Amino acid sequence: MSPIASGAAGGDLFAANLTGSLLAVASSAFIGVSFIVKKKGLRRAGAAGIRAGVGGYGYLLEPLWWVGMVTMLVGEIANFIAYMFAPAVLVTPLGALSIIVSAVLAHFTLNEKLHRVGVLGCGLCIVGSTMIILHAPQERTPSSVEQIWHLATQPSFLCYAAIAVGVSLFLMLYCAPRYGQTNIIVYVGICSVIGSLTVMSIKAVGIAIKLTIEGINQAGYFQTWVFAVVSATCIVIQLVYLNKVCRCLISYIKSELVTLQFFTKWCTHNISKLLS
Repeated sequence: MSPIASGAAGGDLFAANLTGSLLAVASSAFIGVSFIVKKKGLRRAGAAGIRAGVGGYGYLLEPLWWVGMVTMLVGEIANFIAYMFAPAVLVTPLGALSIIVSAVLAHFTLNEKLHRVGVLGCGLCIVGSTMIILHAPQERTPSSVEQIWHLATQPSFLCYAAIAVGVSLFLMLYCAPRYGQTNIIVYVGICSVIGSLTVMSIKAVGIAIKLTIEGINQAGYFQTWVFAVVSATCIVIQLVYLNKVCRCLISYIKSELVTLQFFTKWCTHNISKLLS
């Protein structure tokens, strides 16, 4: 490859990564704000009926919750588009910025005081994400959904997916009814493990859409729709259990919102980084 062609390719790669990074940062801001707004909506709904943590769905009638939901949707769309431009190992760590946004807003609006340890944790989160981004390996972007399907059907990934589904079902069917109200790890664990599958499937759908826009139609492959169904299913499951944990553990841990986001982002990021 000539130096001119190599420089052009490098410039295109930089522009794509920059676009993906900016979208990921914007996504983190929207998602961080949405947690606060949804939490306020859940509090209002809980005061008027059955709490989400014990199976109530009164929050669906609360306008403030829907404002938070729309804000989160905007953030997730930006995150989804970011995966179309930049590799997962670059986009996923930037999601940790939503922790900082939520931590600061929760301190001022939800009375969830951010102490020195929390500040240190947020700082370490930023430093860790920065280190991973700076030293991230180059990711080969698949040129078709079939290539993604080939990677997703490798024995190692299938083994991990089976373990993830098994662990999630165990947590949802056995642990959640018994210990969900008193142990934050149950609901957060469900969100974290399912989140790792969400990242992988969203990446596949994002690439499929990008290739289709470029003129290489991917809608005719059944694999595209499998990834889309997996993405939608995982997102719905995460949404349900995020609502439960945001509401049911107020008395268990004072800063449950920040703890939830930190633990979920940490687990999801590390798992997705290994699988990328």
